[in-house]
Amino acid sequence: MANEEDDPIIQEIDVFLARSLLEKLYLFQYPIRPASMTYDDVTHLSAKIKPKQQKVELEMAIDTLNPNYCRSKGEQIALNVDGTCTDETSTYSSKLMDKQTFCSSQAASNVSRYAAAVYKKGELHLTPLHGILQLRPSFTYLDKADAKHREREAANEGGDSSQDEAEDDVKQITVRFSRPETEQARQRRVQSYEFLQKRQAEEHWVHLHYYGLKDSRSEHERQYLFSQGHGLAENTELIKSPSEYLMMLMPPSVEEENDKPMAPSNVLSMAQLRTLPLADQIKILMKNVKVMPFANLLSLLGPGTDATAVLRCVQQVALLVQGNWVVKSDVLYPKDTSSPHSGVPAEVLCRGRDFVMWKFTQDRWVVRKEVAAVTKLCPEDVKDFLEHMSVARINKGWEFMLPYDEDFVKKHPDIVQRQQMLWMGIQAKLEKVYNLLKDHLAPKKQEAQSAHPLLVSGEQRVNMAKAKVKQNYGQLEKEFQKQKAEMKSNDASAKTDIPNICIKEEPVSVEEPMDTSAHEGLNNGLVNGLHPAQASMDPVNGHLPGGCIDRVAQELKAFVSSTFKKQFVLTLSELKRLFNLHLASLPPGHTLFSGISDKMLQDMVLDTGCKQILVPFPPQTAASPDELKVYALWEAGDTYDQHRQVLLEIFSKNYRVRRNVIQNQLSQECGEDLNKQEVDRVLKVSFCSLW
Repeated sequence: MANEEDDPIIQEIDVFLARSLLEKLYLFQYPIRPASMTYDDVTHLSAKIKPKQQKVELEMAIDTLNPNYCRSKGEQIALNVDGTCTDETSTYSSKLMDKQTFCSSQAASNVSRYAAAVYKKGELHLTPLHGILQLRPSFTYLDKADAKHREREAANEGGDSSQDEAEDDVKQITVRFSRPETEQARQRRVQSYEFLQKRQAEEHWVHLHYYGLKDSRSEHERQYLFSQGHGLAENTELIKSPSEYLMMLMPPSVEEENDKPMAPSNVLSMAQLRTLPLADQIKILMKNVKVMPFANLLSLLGPGTDATAVLRCVQQVALLVQGNWVVKSDVLYPKDTSSPHSGVPAEVLCRGRDFVMWKFTQDRWVVRKEVAAVTKLCPEDVKDFLEHMSVARINKGWEFMLPYDEDFVKKHPDIVQRQQMLWMGIQAKLEKVYNLLKDHLAPKKQEAQSAHPLLVSGEQRVNMAKAKVKQNYGQLEKEFQKQKAEMKSNDASAKTDIPNICIKEEPVSVEEPMDTSAHEGLNNGLVNGLHPAQASMDPVNGHLPGGCIDRVAQELKAFVSSTFKKQFVLTLSELKRLFNLHLASLPPGHTLFSGISDKMLQDMVLDTGCKQILVPFPPQTAASPDELKVYALWEAGDTYDQHRQVLLEIFSKNYRVRRNVIQNQLSQECGEDLNKQEVDRVLKVSFCSLW
């Protein structure tokens, strides 16, 4: 209080804001001028400006009659620049350096805090500045002098040439054809320093007329520095409430602002979100959540929101997948953006993500490798697509994130139909872009589309299996009793005929019985899949008793035939693996559980029309003996029989063959000129299980 009493207010000055020269007023900062230069000689001064760049050039007159001016130096500079001859293009027409050029540069990028002030009759009038330019001397005349010097030297050297050089020299001309410019190349070119310099050079100069300090036009323009009206309407910017005025005088400190919790720039509170238009609210929510049921979206928008308006807006930023709304790809990847992982443009990313969304409209499961093989995108981009809308399951693939929304589908069939039409259009585009086969893009059966996929828990699966066992138990028990009665009758007849039967002793086979130990747990504690009461069905000396051998042979033959019709070429190791899987799928007590040796399996393969291909594998191969035994179906009755036989003959001579050799051999033997795609198709059909 004592300090305030010692510093009393002696005068109050009214402040006015002048608007007449708004966005027109510039402040020029001149260098310290020499004594020989004057700003009043308007007859020798010109000015020009480039408004977009805020660049100014001023030509100021030099007083050559001033005693401080060195005349000999001025004449020498003019001679170096213009030479001895003078014309309209000369820089100094008076053969004397009588003017100086100044070029401007921006002194500050942000001039909103600066203003020009004029004090008059107890009033302070402020006019905001549009730019602050610093003027510096330009020495382009020295460059012109150097160019003249080089021209004179070139002319002197050219004058010494002999008469033998009168004929024109033949010069080689290189013609180049420019390729179409890509979008990325165009963006790099536009942002380059050379392009920016060219753009600045292309802007035309606007010539100005200079008015002196005492000119009447200057006096008239200076009046615009004063506020034209003193009413409140003209100075509303200077009228503030006491609290606003105190805030301007004492703004909050930086420490206080930092103490406040800062939210990320891309996060809005629900209160801020509901101040936006409905379309923007839905776009922000879908962009952040990515997958959402319609009921959840409606609840986030607050009570009283019109569901019809929400449906109309959500269709602009999302697509319907399994009854749920998934944000569109172009919302996540706007135009002129690229992938943070691979730099792929947004258009390619949108196509790849649309393919993933379309796959989820067909099934609840998607395999990541299939998506990567079709879209040809990097694994990180594919993983981002899948994480947007699905969850990874071990050894299964990626499952859609949300369950099928049956309620929305039943309530809004018109929306569902419209979305199906959109997906048909997207499917057609994907087919053209990725060259997908028709069978890959063919929709599933109508029943599969209409019925939504069910999620079955492990407990439900166990209960379903128990019910199925109880249902089939009676039938299995009857078959078992019937087989038991047949075996007893066969044993009785065999005992009566034993004296008349001569049993032939077969030599012990070097091959051991086929190992099925990996599937012992699937037999539910049965011995070879049979009940202990069926011990009479065990083979004797490699032969099955009675009529059981016929049933075993028929079952084994059916398995071998169906397997080789699906996969035309198999190794013994792969065949045994498939047979073990087949045994695991059979019910307990099946005849094939009686025991099948490797020799029986190989004999049955040869009996079904297959041949063993003696492929000359190298001696140092690490493959097992079962993997070296290759069997092939010689005649399958399809169009590739002849091609397959030629291929088998080729691989019986060498285990590794080049593709062009195969193509030439097929063309010679089959009389057809096969291209690379057809050869690949033949190899895939014939050796899909091996190569």
